[in-house]
Amino acid sequence: MSLLQRFLGIDGGPSAGRGSGKSGQPGETASVRRIAGELERLPADQARYLAAFAYVLARVAQADLRIEPAEVAAIREIVGGLAELSESEAELVCQIACDQSSHLGGSENYVVTREYRQLATPEQRVQLLECLFAVSASDGEISTTESHEVIAIAEELGFTRAQAFGVRSQFREYVAELRPQK
Repeated sequence: MSLLQRFLGIDGGPSAGRGSGKSGQPGETASVRRIAGELERLPADQARYLAAFAYVLARVAQADLRIEPAEVAAIREIVGGLAELSESEAELVCQIACDQSSHLGGSENYVVTREYRQLATPEQRVQLLECLFAVSASDGEISTTESHEVIAIAEELGFTRAQAFGVRSQFREYVAELRPQK
C-alpha cells in the first residue's frame, strides 16, 4: 500500500474503518468504510447505509466541481435528520463525504452508488433521489451539470429517465435549463 493510499484512508489504511476494528465487509468501498467508521454508536448496517447516502449527496454537490456552502448545509441537515445525529456527528459525516467525493469521485462514484442501491429499499432510493435534487437546488439553482449528474445517479439506482424527470419536476423552478432565458 502506498503512502498516498494510507493518507487518504484507502485499502484499510489507518483511518479506514476507524473505531470498529474491522477492515470492512466485502463489496464495501473505502469511502463508505471511512464514513461509517465515524458512526460508532450506530449499528453497522445503518452506518453503512448512511455513509453511502451521504457520499451520493456529496457526489451531486461536487458535480460542477465546487461544493457550495448551501449544499454543505443541506447535506448536513439531511444526513443529521435521517439518522438523528448530533450536529457534530452530522458535520463530521458531511465533511468526510464531501472530502471523499472530491478526492475519489471519479473512481468511487459508480461503486458507492451501486453499493447504496444494494443496501436501500425502493422507497429509500426515491427518498435519496428527492434529496439529490434538494441538495442541487439548495444554492438557488440546479445547474445543467447537476441535473445531468442526478439523472445519471437515478439511472444507476434503477430508475428510468422518465421517473427521474418526474421527481425533478418537483424542483422545476430551480432547474436552469427550464428557466426562461433573460
